[in-house]
Amino acid sequence: MIDTHTHLYSEILEPDISQVIERAKQNGIAKFYMPAIDKATHLKMMELESAYPDTLFSMIGLHPCSVKQDFLQEIEIIKEYLMQRKFVAIGETGLDFYWDKTFILEQYNALEIQTELALQYKLPLVLHTRDAMPETIDFIKKYKGTGLKGIFHCFGGSISEAEQIIDCGFLLGIGGVLTYKKAGLDTVLEKINMQHIVLETDAPYLSPVPYRGKRNESAYLIEVAKKLAVVKNMSLDEVDRITTANAEKLFGV
Repeated sequence: MIDTHTHLYSEILEPDISQVIERAKQNGIAKFYMPAIDKATHLKMMELESAYPDTLFSMIGLHPCSVKQDFLQEIEIIKEYLMQRKFVAIGETGLDFYWDKTFILEQYNALEIQTELALQYKLPLVLHTRDAMPETIDFIKKYKGTGLKGIFHCFGGSISEAEQIIDCGFLLGIGGVLTYKKAGLDTVLEKINMQHIVLETDAPYLSPVPYRGKRNESAYLIEVAKKLAVVKNMSLDEVDRITTANAEKLFGV
């Protein structure tokens, strides 16, 4: 399996990161894709990637919650890195209106610049959206037909939103929320073709049941896969095969 979204470089996972990765491997997770946050963690992410070549893969981007008045300086750092080395995706970027709406305009500007970078470098775009699903979908619709592709990370929306996202050429990143009884995501995914789904943990956040409320790990991706197998009435091996193929196709493996 592939964990398409995991912050393995997080300080929360740092004390026992080698064991975290080993536990994930024992649960069948072979590759880990790490979304960027901001300049404070870029080097840490890439250093961890270097310690696990062919296993850990770095994205580069600016998280919407890190967009402040100095966001253009953050963007320049991203551009410099893109000229220096390869990354697997641009992200995570997007819109987040949950914590703070002070920099909404800057969030839109940062998202637009990063989307253009994804097109320029022919990379997938990994999107974060919180309390801003309609706005993020409307933004991405403007790029339909350009070849832009990517993932709506931590998808937890409606069937209508899922269909609009798929119509724009994006995949649905499915994580621990699927295992939450009141989320209702299972009834949405019943109607979605498996070719549009990839698996993720967002570790160390959003732990799936039965680990909800505890630190998340990539090893717990197996719980998401098990739940998806039940929802789609298929074997765990089939879920593994299809979601892995979807991720490999997107990231160009």
